[in-house]
Amino acid sequence: MVHFADETKITVSSGNGGNGCVAFRREAHVPLGGPAGGDGGRGGDVVFEVRRNLRTLVHIRYAKHYRAQAGQDGMGRNRHGKDGEDVVIPVPPGTVVKDAASGETLMDFGSSGEGRWVFLRGGNGGWGNVHFKSSVNQAPRTALPGKPGESVELRVELQLMADIGFVGFPNAGKSSLLDRCTNARPKIAPYPFTTKIPNLGVLTVAERDIILADIPGIIEGAHDGAGLGIRFLKHISRTAALAFLVDLSDDGFTGAFEVLLAELEGFSAELLAKPRIVIGTKLDLPETAGRLDELRAALPGERVVGLSVFSGEGLDEVSRAFLSFVLEAEKAQSGEGRAGAGS
Repeated sequence: MVHFADETKITVSSGNGGNGCVAFRREAHVPLGGPAGGDGGRGGDVVFEVRRNLRTLVHIRYAKHYRAQAGQDGMGRNRHGKDGEDVVIPVPPGTVVKDAASGETLMDFGSSGEGRWVFLRGGNGGWGNVHFKSSVNQAPRTALPGKPGESVELRVELQLMADIGFVGFPNAGKSSLLDRCTNARPKIAPYPFTTKIPNLGVLTVAERDIILADIPGIIEGAHDGAGLGIRFLKHISRTAALAFLVDLSDDGFTGAFEVLLAELEGFSAELLAKPRIVIGTKLDLPETAGRLDELRAALPGERVVGLSVFSGEGLDEVSRAFLSFVLEAEKAQSGEGRAGAGS
């Protein structure tokens, strides 16, 4: 079975509260000392905390159960039990926490990319017998048990935070473009399904960093479960734009874009509304001569550019297009923020 670092199930438990103590004063010359049982300590909380240095959920997968520490029981001489330590679960920006049973989203760390969230509170400590002294009961032998913590099974998912998402069939050149544009080093080979997990890279244009996301190649029928790519389409759901890569050396190049659109629509119609560019790849190959013009003719109304990762032809135009998408997205977000502030 192949495992992916984009989602995992974990069980989290907050700590039980410590029990209250039944104790009495034992001092010289005080034969009938009053109650002196201390309270139990409070159980630890379950806390999620965003760490910007994290990029995957691998560290979570190998620890299936996160337990906060229980509170210490109360002690004699009115001593309070020590509170249990919290369990802190570090997650990367873009993490979504869901209830495993219902699928309900409990927390989305994608909007700000930072934060600390207390999910489960630990149980309160029980009262010691010092609280139960009264005029009619000077030596109470009653104390309360600590409140139990809570335990919940969660599904933790990672939606990669990227500006431009690559979409294409296997071997369309997505990983090669990522390698050429950025400092990422994805696995590249001349056979389908080389990319098994999403890859991120940073492209710098005009002193601006643009995050590119390469997901596994999509094949026809992906939205019905075929292939790998559809599992990762959620990673490009927050991108500013999509780059559709079409292999010009493939004889079916003129119909590739429409098939890709249909697969995206089967997953989420919202993806079709994103700004996009169509990139015809492998311009350096002899069999692609003239095919870029054919692709443009087949896709009227679409922005189509050509690219050769090998020679660098078209790379500047593609980079400028990516930058324009990011700037337009930032402009739109800024406008929405001003509108919200004035409403």
